[in-house]
Amino acid sequence: MSAQVEKYSFDVVRWFTVMAVVYLVVGTLVGVYIASELAWPVLNMDMAELTFGRLRPLHTNAVIFAFGGCALMATGFYTVQRTCGVRLWSDKLAWFVFWGWNLVIVAAVITLPLGLTSGKEYAELQWPLDIAIALVWVAFTLNFVMTVAVRKTSHIYVSNWFYMGMMVMITYLHVVNSLAIPVGLWHSYSIFSGVQDAMIQWWYGHNAVGYYLTAGFLGIMYYFVPKQANRPVFSYRLSVIHFWALMFGYVWLGAHHLQYTALPDWTGSLGAAVSLAMIIPSWGGAINGMMTLSGAWDKLRNDYILRFLIMSLAFYAMSTFEGPVMSSKTVNALSHYTDWTVGHVHSGALGWVVMVAAGALYHMIEKLWDTKMYSASLVNTHFWLATIGAVVYITAMWVSGIMQGLMWRDYDEFGTLTYTFAESVAAMHPYYAMRAIGGMIYWLGGAVMLYNVVMTIRQASAQRSTAAAAA
Repeated sequence: MSAQVEKYSFDVVRWFTVMAVVYLVVGTLVGVYIASELAWPVLNMDMAELTFGRLRPLHTNAVIFAFGGCALMATGFYTVQRTCGVRLWSDKLAWFVFWGWNLVIVAAVITLPLGLTSGKEYAELQWPLDIAIALVWVAFTLNFVMTVAVRKTSHIYVSNWFYMGMMVMITYLHVVNSLAIPVGLWHSYSIFSGVQDAMIQWWYGHNAVGYYLTAGFLGIMYYFVPKQANRPVFSYRLSVIHFWALMFGYVWLGAHHLQYTALPDWTGSLGAAVSLAMIIPSWGGAINGMMTLSGAWDKLRNDYILRFLIMSLAFYAMSTFEGPVMSSKTVNALSHYTDWTVGHVHSGALGWVVMVAAGALYHMIEKLWDTKMYSASLVNTHFWLATIGAVVYITAMWVSGIMQGLMWRDYDEFGTLTYTFAESVAAMHPYYAMRAIGGMIYWLGGAVMLYNVVMTIRQASAQRSTAAAAA
């Protein structure tokens, strides 16, 4: 290993990097399976543990927290050292975070199929695991913040601000939303009730998207796009404006998930208004990332890692426009509870989150193991499988969702519903099959990445052995 790598605490980063890729493959495989169950229900095999309701939270937790968490922790621990010029504040704390996070993931794999959940979306794990998550997350935050505190550079690079903003807000969101009264080891009741519980849940739910899946991954973007392009960020001032606008804006948006419910009307209106305003800083950030390539667009011809990073920004721009539009009451009246929402979520998850993380992980693997990827053509293959799979998936859900909304509110001349709910479900079948196919294509891309990563690490080990023998 090179002297440059030895200078930093990179062993734990390597492990987080590998586990992120493993969880990407596992999490998307579960997603493909449950998507297939909706198209072909016989796949649940009459086993409660394999039903959509049991496996869906396993899929979301595996992709968001197992893959997303390991990607954030790998990139966070990597970039904070490189931008601050120091080793991690505590190697022991970093390993505690690694083992603690992975043990929580193993516990989730056991408890969720057994139906041991809180019933809260994106916060399904029961109270003992909620406490474990809080402890591990605070340890992650402390190590990151203290590394910034002992930095050798006078300036705190903007990517670190995005990471720290995410860490502070997710701690606050997770703790408040998880407040519960235990009535058994694996059962509890939220301290909130009724509409207050719904409000707190979606204050958490949307901000898990806003701070965890947006701010955290923007921290990835602001480091790895300039690094891979070998150019300075287009506008540092714009990146700072982007940061503060997200930090103060996103926290107000959760109520737009509860339009046309028992929530007071003004809260939904406020959520929608701020959501629409958030298009401006979001697009500012997307443009900032894309314009970093100004004068260097030719790099995309043969830099397949950079393709991931730039394509993710296109999806980021699209998702952060679509979401606010869907939050407006007029559009929400059609989209509410339909598959359009599923399409929107996955345009952000598959297109923005996974693709920016994949680009960053490919970049890191080459640096961490001091080698080139085993196969550049396989990186390109992964890129096209991910892009095509995401487009097929999202398009299927857009068409299905809009069709659902139109069927549900269509009336005949007698003022009665034209279609029964069962008829709308039957009409969605081809789109559910199409979604499963799109998901399978996307999963294949992840499998290609895992193979490429394993072969790259083996290649680096062989190179080191050869170099050692020659010495």
